[in-house]
Amino acid sequence: MWIGRYPVRWHIVLLTLWTAAWFVVAERHAAVSWHYLREGQQLLFEQASGGGLALYANHPELQIGPVSFLVAGLFAPFPLAVGEKLADAFMSGLGLYMLVLIGRAAADHNRGTGLNHKRLQQRVLIAGAAFIPMWVEVSVRFAHLDDVLALFFTTLAVRALVRGNATAVGVFLALAVDSKPWAVGFLPLLLAVPRPARLRSAAWAFGLVAVAWLPFYLSHLETLQAARFAIPNQPASSLRWFGVHDPVTPPWDRPAQMALGVALGVLAVRRNRWPAVVFLAADARIMLDPSVYTYYNASVLLGTLIWDSIGQRRLVPWVSWIALISLYGGALLIPSDSTRGLVRLAFCIGSAAYVLFWPQREPRGGRGRRSGEGAGEEGPGGGREPRDRAVGGVVL
Repeated sequence: MWIGRYPVRWHIVLLTLWTAAWFVVAERHAAVSWHYLREGQQLLFEQASGGGLALYANHPELQIGPVSFLVAGLFAPFPLAVGEKLADAFMSGLGLYMLVLIGRAAADHNRGTGLNHKRLQQRVLIAGAAFIPMWVEVSVRFAHLDDVLALFFTTLAVRALVRGNATAVGVFLALAVDSKPWAVGFLPLLLAVPRPARLRSAAWAFGLVAVAWLPFYLSHLETLQAARFAIPNQPASSLRWFGVHDPVTPPWDRPAQMALGVALGVLAVRRNRWPAVVFLAADARIMLDPSVYTYYNASVLLGTLIWDSIGQRRLVPWVSWIALISLYGGALLIPSDSTRGLVRLAFCIGSAAYVLFWPQREPRGGRGRRSGEGAGEEGPGGGREPRDRAVGGVVL
């Protein structure tokens, strides 16, 4: 199928229809949290008192990065209801684009290994079908633009990593952290950048994070207290299984989430399993978070999508579907809070052990030549395909 000069693949058409169906379902009770973005955007631009660089000092409940408020400002000129609908549609579209990016990254990563592009399309379709319900949950039902942007920029970083663009990896990871602080857990992707360019990539990442956040901290030292903002420790949280029964977030919890996510990511890169970094950071987050909102699962499903598409070559991406059934299905169908917490804990520990330690079969021909190498790709029949076909197995 073609639109003008551009090919549209059948699996993307199916995923678009699948997204539209979930969008219609979620839109009836949509934009639950959009008011936080609208309020933060007004405060950042000093359209309300107590904002500007004092935003986080005066409003620690806004655990949202400044980049998210800047993007939210794009919808401010519209009436509230119209702006919400446009934002919902925009965020849903980003999810579909992320599926295309991950498919392209998988094709590039496996260049020269005899990759069957039809099988890759099928794998992206099946994993994407599990990803979309959780993406619509975060982007439409809850309208968490901050989480959406953090995951979108991280996807762009993965694509840049596969293409060998070290500067872009650092820039996109910085934008992820500048959109939502918990994206710090994705920074171990910097270690997967080839050594000669790693320092430059890291410099861009940490430099842009400093540019975005330091003005708030240096101008108002009270901003440091915002990092200690506490939320209720819900009965279904996995923290309960660690013996943590504090009514609110323990002071050590947020640092522990980030530290564990980073440590697992570093281990994944050292074991040559960098496609697991996003998955492991998301596991650490939901395992140690005192809250159990379903939109948290979108980060896990993005992690499983990357792992199932790039990190392994099985036709059936069963990790994505186990995640959807365990986390989303469990939240809907298991009545016991304690049991839901146990299921979440078992999934996080089990999936982390699997992606880190389960033996992986190396593809023939070596792993992942950079996309800039060579003008063609070995096709399903062993011949050479034009470059646009090689990457275009999943082109939108």
